[in-house]
Amino acid sequence: MKKISLYFLAFTAAIFTGCESDDKVVDYVLENVTSSAILRTRTLEGAPYNAFVPESALTIVVEAQNGRPDTEITSVDLYLSFTDNQDDDTDNSVAEQLVKTFDPSEFTAGSRDLPEITYNTTLEESATALGLTEVDYTGGDVFTYRYVINLSDGTTWTNVNGNGNITGGSYFASPYAYNVSVSCIPIDPVPGDYTLDMQDSYGDGWNGASVRVTLDGVATDYTITTGAAGSATISIPDTATEWFWEYVSGDWDSEVTFSITAPNGEVAFSDGPSPNIGEIILNICPE
Repeated sequence: MKKISLYFLAFTAAIFTGCESDDKVVDYVLENVTSSAILRTRTLEGAPYNAFVPESALTIVVEAQNGRPDTEITSVDLYLSFTDNQDDDTDNSVAEQLVKTFDPSEFTAGSRDLPEITYNTTLEESATALGLTEVDYTGGDVFTYRYVINLSDGTTWTNVNGNGNITGGSYFASPYAYNVSVSCIPIDPVPGDYTLDMQDSYGDGWNGASVRVTLDGVATDYTITTGAAGSATISIPDTATEWFWEYVSGDWDSEVTFSITAPNGEVAFSDGPSPNIGEIILNICPE
């Protein structure tokens, strides 16, 4: 009987200890975790901006969901800033500024019966809002759009309040802030000599893959027939009016890597292994 009693006491103690531990975890969560309002990403279209097209359009649609039933969303503020990433003597960066306040009356009903907020802008409009002109931004620079939710109890919620599950998780998808980079995607052919550097990790050529350049309707394929590496010079004349670059798939794309260097000496594109099949969009910023 003594052994049974001891086992029973030990088992009972374990139960109470376990319950006490669980209670502490629950108490910690209740005391240290706060429900918030989120802005779930529904649409982000238009990124990146094209420096050659001031009319480049951006659309951001977010879905508002209030996790605090004792409060209401009174407004949503949108802030805009600009980061100059150029390595030169001039820094055109602009600190964050309030560019829009959304009143609840501006919310629309979304497909999931939750209020949605739509913001439409262009590269030119965003630059103007910060006092910038076309000469102040180029490829690699970034515009940042940051949302702040204001609740009726005086609290605010933005990108610094949530953890990774909120800001980057697939369910909440609520980063509150969006970095939109600027690229330089030529509308017309940019003349000069382009260098195509090609690698094959196995060393037996590209096995049918190629970089195809169609210049004024004439297509030329560049590839590695045998070996681990190769290069080609692609000359675009001043008279060119139309071009199209694309990657054509082969039998072993996982072995393929390549880069394209523009006439200004900058790498305009690189991809691989397993490059994306189809159109190649070159990034060529003015010198």
